[in-house]
Amino acid sequence: MTRAARVYDPTGKSLGVVALDYDGDGWTDLAVANDTQPNFLYHNRHDGTFEEVGRSAGVAFSEEGKARGAMGIDAADYDGSGRESLVIGNFSNEMLALYHNEGRGLFIDDAATAGIGQPSLLTLAFGCFFFDFDLDGLPDIFVANGHVENNINRVQPSVTYAEPPHLFRGIGGGRFEQVGAEAGPDLQRPIVGRGAAYADIDGDGDGWLRLRLIGGKSSRDAAGALVRVRAGDIVASREVRSAASYASQSEMVLTFGLGPAKDGRHPAADVQITWPDGLTQTLSGLESGRTHTITEPPRNP
Repeated sequence: MTRAARVYDPTGKSLGVVALDYDGDGWTDLAVANDTQPNFLYHNRHDGTFEEVGRSAGVAFSEEGKARGAMGIDAADYDGSGRESLVIGNFSNEMLALYHNEGRGLFIDDAATAGIGQPSLLTLAFGCFFFDFDLDGLPDIFVANGHVENNINRVQPSVTYAEPPHLFRGIGGGRFEQVGAEAGPDLQRPIVGRGAAYADIDGDGDGWLRLRLIGGKSSRDAAGALVRVRAGDIVASREVRSAASYASQSEMVLTFGLGPAKDGRHPAADVQITWPDGLTQTLSGLESGRTHTITEPPRNP
């Protein structure tokens, strides 16, 4: 299938892949993180094949035109533009990549200006993903770090084998700030991180709306479905994915943070779902603080 779909390329040292619709045409594309080789971006040609456009799109190399040691990868609309951008974990002394989707098939690496570049310069990033850890409605970023050489500190005194993970809080306007001691002692402890995934373990219902999608003929697990939520001042979108990051799968239930409660309550949410085959479903007045199971509706005969 890889040859027939035109995604076969033995030059790539692929360590991470994420499915996304970066151009908003309703067809699933693929972004691939390659280690020491140019990253790939496969544009869906709508005929069962893909075209590799990483170089022309701006995601293949660093700003200096060099291939980096890319490991993990994820995609999200982190700035409310309506377009999915990419975060990629890279080798030490290379910093994270944050390829902002400019539209028209073009990306720009915004890691430095967005606030995640300099803090990640010395660490070696593997698993990474977007999520909303503080449930304020703005996507945040988590990164699992750890070097591959256990004696790296002898050669590079500023770099260590075990490294603490990074947690970056979204602060709006496409920018992030590093979360320090307030995240707790576990996130300050150096580890040799590799895979990274997330889930709502306790399901406490505090300030969120959760959606569990059950697909039909097009995709039973609803992978590829795009969900847009509006609740008061919060406007957000998420795509259902089966895997991303590095060698990891997060839960497929979508969690939308709703921000601080007003007068002790969170507003009801209006939800629009674009299912994988293009069917659009709209639901109004969904109650916050609970998980809603939504089944793809049948087609009209």
